[in-house]
Amino acid sequence: MAESAVAQESLTPEPGSSLMRDAWRRLRKNHLAMVSLVFLLCLVLLALLTPWIAPYEYQEQNLLLGASPPSSDHWLGTDTLGRDQFTRILYGSRISLMVGFIATAVALLIGVLWGATAGYLGGRVDNAMMRFVDVLYGLPFAVFIILLTVIFGSSLLLLFLVIGAVEWLTMARIVRGQVLTVRRQEYIEAAVAMGLSSWRIIRRHVIPNAVGPIIVYTTLTIPSVILLESFLSFLGLGIQPPQSSWGSLISAGVENMELYPWLLIYPALTLSVTLFALNFLGDGLRDALDPRASKD
Repeated sequence: MAESAVAQESLTPEPGSSLMRDAWRRLRKNHLAMVSLVFLLCLVLLALLTPWIAPYEYQEQNLLLGASPPSSDHWLGTDTLGRDQFTRILYGSRISLMVGFIATAVALLIGVLWGATAGYLGGRVDNAMMRFVDVLYGLPFAVFIILLTVIFGSSLLLLFLVIGAVEWLTMARIVRGQVLTVRRQEYIEAAVAMGLSSWRIIRRHVIPNAVGPIIVYTTLTIPSVILLESFLSFLGLGIQPPQSSWGSLISAGVENMELYPWLLIYPALTLSVTLFALNFLGDGLRDALDPRASKD
């Protein structure tokens, strides 16, 4: 009787586990990635709630106070116009994160569609599409962005589109490489045999099975976009007053760093910690979504 019970227990199948559940379990074991995820979620929440939690109005000035060091009234000090630095960093996070997420979404849309189409169709189409990407890689895009902002002005919408249109090239290459592997799988051949259109196969089968590398590179693109926006704002070609981003705050801090170092330290520190958190999260997602990772 005992032997039959043991045999029955050995025949009971183990409960299955999805790829995303395994990935989440591996990600939770990466403490640095989880701390980064919590920090980024808190930062996004603060940015969304800024109009309600900021201690002062965005434009509120105290010219008599001028630039003052951190105090109980102004936790991170004030700038040369007497504006609260903590409030300006909170509002700057809204612009910087918005540019990071929206420009990355533009790059994601163009890069995924371009790379998936080139990789799946292959042949001359693939060759022509990827040679076009190679040509664009050879262009000095920093100069290209600067020229566009000088010609068309420094509007926020143009900044989203221009940065997104620059950052899609590497995404296209990554997606193409992944699709070249996916399209050889049996389920793709079965979909072709069933007479499904190429666009439907790409949309329903190819792109979903390449989502792991796409997610990882997206988390690594966001800090690149934020840094690029900060660079443009530092040069005076990005966000224009009265709006501010972390880059424009850093630019203002550099001009007064000898007299008022807190104007540079706090926005630069906020930007640096955010970039590190995004990179740590990207590394954690790369390890968690790696299909070659051993099951625990």
